[in-house]
Formats: sequence, C-alpha cells, structure tokens
Amino acid sequence: MKSYFLSFIFLLIAAFGFATGVDPITKSINTATSNIVWKASKVTGTHEGNIKFKSGSLKFDGDLLIGGELMVDMNSIDVTDLKGGGKGKLEGHLKSDDFFGVNTYPTSSLKFTKVTSRGIAGEYKITANLTIKNTTKEIKFNATLKAGAGSATIRLDRSDYDIRYGSGSFFDNLGDKTIYDEFDLNVAINY
Repeated sequence: MKSYFLSFIFLLIAAFGFATGVDPITKSINTATSNIVWKASKVTGTHEGNIKFKSGSLKFDGDLLIGGELMVDMNSIDVTDLKGGGKGKLEGHLKSDDFFGVNTYPTSSLKFTKVTSRGIAGEYKITANLTIKNTTKEIKFNATLKAGAGSATIRLDRSDYDIRYGSGSFFDNLGDKTIYDEFDLNVAINY
C-alpha cells in the first residue's frame, strides 16, 4: 500500500510539473531601432557603415535565451565615413557582385543552433549558422541581452563566403590595393 501511495504522489508531482511548464516565448526584434555597424579595413585605411535587419526573432524560456533567427536586408548597406560621390560609389561597389551581390542575394541570415549561458545573467555564447551569398558557415560569438536590448561583436572572414575582390588570399601583388579578409560587425538589437 505504501508503494502505491508513493507512486501516486510521484505521479501527481510529475503531472503538476508538466501542467505548469512554461512554453517558450518568441519575441520579434524591432527592425526600426536594431542595427549592425560594419567596419572593414584595407592597407590604406578603413571604411564603416550600417546594415539594417529585415526581420528577426529571439526565443526565450522565461528570461533565458534559447534560440533565435535574424534576417539582414543586404540592400540596406550604407557607408557612414564618406560623403557625396565617394559614398555612393563605395555603396554601389559593396552591393555589386564583387562583394555581396545584393541583386541575387538580397538577404543574409543568422540561425542560432546552440545557446549557452556564460554563467552571468544575460550573457551568452551563441553558435549559429550564418548564410551570406547562399554559403552557410558555422560561427560562434558572445552576446549580451538585458532589458529588451542585445548586443554582440562578431568578426567574420569574407573569404569564407567567396567574397574575393581585392583579397590577398586569392590574388598576388595587390600592394596597397589589398582589402583585408576579416571585418567586424557590431550588432545592436531591440526586442
């Protein structure tokens, strides 16, 4: 009788636990206030600008981030360190097939595959699949999410996505025309 009673209590506890389980919550990002600042370097200097999000969502279990997916509008690439004709020329070149080919590949995506807490509230290590120009590579980065805002700094190697223009990894004797393969993204998200 005692074993039946204990089994019954265990079943009640298990049923109550499942009944009160919290379903994950998906929160859309605010594309109007979220942004990516990019910075790329070459032998003779640097350029920087912005890229906007097309859409995105983050998935939470309570306050804990457990997933996410972001879509970037590659047509939104702009340059902030130049003005006038130089600005328009560089923006056009970045959107051309030499770089991101936005007519063919108008979006890039980032899909989280693993999210791990770093042991501090709101601090995460994220593993994700990044797709640029129909090429997908796994990347890892740290992110902070607190009070409806998130940030991350990501360093990418453009040669991983077959972006070869001016790359010393693909062409010899470029001299001061060399554009470095690695570039930085400072991501700011509001949700």
